[in-house]
Amino acid sequence: MTHPSPPDTVDVTVQRAFAVPAERVFDAWLTPRLLGQWMFGPDVREEKLLRLDVDPRVGGRFSMLVERGGERIDHVGEYLVIDRPHRLSFTWTIAGEADQDGSRVDIAITPTSTGCELRLVHTLPRAWADYAGRTQQGWSTMLDALHAVF
Repeated sequence: MTHPSPPDTVDVTVQRAFAVPAERVFDAWLTPRLLGQWMFGPDVREEKLLRLDVDPRVGGRFSMLVERGGERIDHVGEYLVIDRPHRLSFTWTIAGEADQDGSRVDIAITPTSTGCELRLVHTLPRAWADYAGRTQQGWSTMLDALHAVF
């Protein structure tokens, strides 16, 4: 009997409700001033935000450079889908790290009677499966910080 091979990827899912319109939550992902308030920096964790470059168009790239524990970490990616205010997809890697092909973040924002709900799915390559828990915790922390912005 043959066993199906494990999938090449692992999905990490985080959901959060917001009491503001979908447009405001969507824009917080693409506006550098807002990104610096909730995704990175001292308000989110022990780190310093050094640079934030965002080119918010399909095919555009972003670079978010932080200093954490004396180490510089550059989170980079490319925007794949920008459908305001409902969907946003982008690749997500750390510059210089290997084995990250296939790391992708898909965000769906659904309007509700009290605001909106955001569902984030971060697809990780199988090689990074051990980081799934940390990845989920990281996105949860950031979405809590985003919640606090509003």
